[in-house]
Amino acid sequence: MLIVPVIRLATLADAGEIAQMSRSYIEQGLGWSWREGRVLRAIRDPATNVAVMTDLERVIGFGIMQYFEETAHLALFAVDPGHRNRGLGSRLVSWLEQPARIAGIERIRVEARADNSKAIAFYGRLGFVPFKTVSGYYGGIVDAVQLQKRLAAPA
Repeated sequence: MLIVPVIRLATLADAGEIAQMSRSYIEQGLGWSWREGRVLRAIRDPATNVAVMTDLERVIGFGIMQYFEETAHLALFAVDPGHRNRGLGSRLVSWLEQPARIAGIERIRVEARADNSKAIAFYGRLGFVPFKTVSGYYGGIVDAVQLQKRLAAPA
């Protein structure tokens, strides 16, 4: 039986699983900054959407998008390695982009580890363009590539 993953807003009960995925898939080799408490704060923040993608049994992907007046920031994003390269990550980013588009936000920004060429290529396929490299962005250890995607022309 084919199960189509569902995207929904995260609940407080999802925070631990999101934090563990962040530790395993994003923050490996770094200090663990997205612990459960920080994820809970993001879920409660009215200017932030925390979305999860589930296979009805467990979280297989998540994204944390912060919305500001002119810019949105994809603060954290991961898809379980066993579910990658199926278009699921693209669906999840698109879902998180919709409120930004509706609000007339001009651009979305995201950072990727400079040593993660797959993530940089993924964001590139979604229309994100690198604009800056920040030395030691991740805990003073790993450089980041900052990327952005324009959503609307400035007024």
